[in-house]
Formats: sequence, C-alpha cells, structure tokens
Amino acid sequence: MNLIVASDYTHYADDILRIIKNFQNEGNLIGPGTRNIVKWIIINKMTLNFKSFKQHNLINRHVYKYYRKSKAKRSFEYAHLLIAKNFFTPKPIAYVEFHDCIGLTSSYYISEQLENAFTLEDVFLNKNSFEDWTEIVKGYTLLIYQLHEQGIEFIDNSPGNFLIKKSNNEYRFFLVDLNRMNFHERFEIPDRFKNFSRLTNSLDILKIISHEYSLLSGISPEHCLEQIVKATNRQKTKRRIKKVLKFYKYFLK
Repeated sequence: MNLIVASDYTHYADDILRIIKNFQNEGNLIGPGTRNIVKWIIINKMTLNFKSFKQHNLINRHVYKYYRKSKAKRSFEYAHLLIAKNFFTPKPIAYVEFHDCIGLTSSYYISEQLENAFTLEDVFLNKNSFEDWTEIVKGYTLLIYQLHEQGIEFIDNSPGNFLIKKSNNEYRFFLVDLNRMNFHERFEIPDRFKNFSRLTNSLDILKIISHEYSLLSGISPEHCLEQIVKATNRQKTKRRIKKVLKFYKYFLK
C-alpha cells in the first residue's frame, strides 16, 4: 500500500485509510458509479471527494505498478502542477495505491469537494437558465487558451470536467478528472483545435468559442471554426464506429 498525503493534510491519513477500508458502505455517491466510483464524505467538518478508479485488467495492473504512474497518482501530481501555474482545481488532499504481486489492485484520489458549483455541461444543456451563458463560454475559452499557451493539453476536455463557481461577479473554472494530460514544449495550432473535439456538437457554442479563440490567438475566426468543427465531426465518426463494433461484439459472443 502506498499513501501520499499533501503536507497540509497529514492529519487526515488515518481517516482516509479507515474510509477506504469500508469504501463500499461509506459516503454519498456522486453520479452513476458505472465506471469510476466517486463519493463525498465529511471528515473533521471538511467535505472530501473520494474517487475510486475502475479495476484494470491483468496487463494494465502490471503496467500501472512498474511502468506508468497510476491514475490516482497522476491526478494528485497534475492538480499540484495546475495550482502552481495559477489554474484552479479542487485542493488535492491525497492518493492511495494498493498492490499485489501482479500489480496495481486499486487506487484512490482524494480532493476537496467543491460546494455550490455547477458544471459547464449544465450551461450547455440549459442555456436559458443562465442569462450570461455566453460570458461563461468566453471564460471557458480563455481558460483553454491559457492552458494551451502553457503547453498543457487537457485530454478530457469535455463540459462535465469543468466546475464553475461565481464569486464577486466573476466566474472561476475548476478542472476535474485530471489523470489524462499531455505537456508540450510547443503546442502546435492544429493540435490545439483537436483538443476541442469532445466538447459539444452545438454550432452556436462552437461559433462563440471560435470567435473568442480567434481574438486571443490572432487566428481568423473562420479558420478556428472550420478546424474545430472538423475535429468534432471526426470524433463523432469515431464514436459511431465504436458503437457499431460494440454491437457486433455483443452478438458474436
């Protein structure tokens, strides 16, 4: 077992291990829990978010012990990296890894539970409920541009992975689901556009993003929109193919 706790939260170590030992019966579930299991739990008047990552197959268990960092460890390290670069993410508290002779058996990432926040997905799905939704989309675009300028590729750039809080008439965007990122010395423009492929199929939203990214980057809005739409359409095609393959795989069992 490997437990790493952030320096300001070492006094939570025993409670974290106690909760994980009885994780199946502890806490309040967030989301469906079909892949990763996420729960919020109160410890010493602080609400913490526990993320238990899906069990890996035998090969990946071996890989994540000996050759690659676990998703929990990457989440913890990337959270610290983002904060050091003045981006927002819920405070990283700890990560825990369990191993056997074969490899990684389970891993957990623990962070602060962000209260009174909504997601970018909420905005996309319920635009009429947000009078200033266009300003929120522009704020999201500024965040992504700043990440790109720092050479950071947030691979899971989907609307459910951005928590938003309003404070003093300003929106703050908090990145979550951090375990997949790439870091570039120079983040090339074509790859930047591909980074939007998982975001949305809404042309209205993509037009706002393209216009705002154009103002920030100096690239024409027409080119931005064309490339982002192309990337989005390619992603849609991949998803359709994946669904078809799953369908045939099911009936060929």
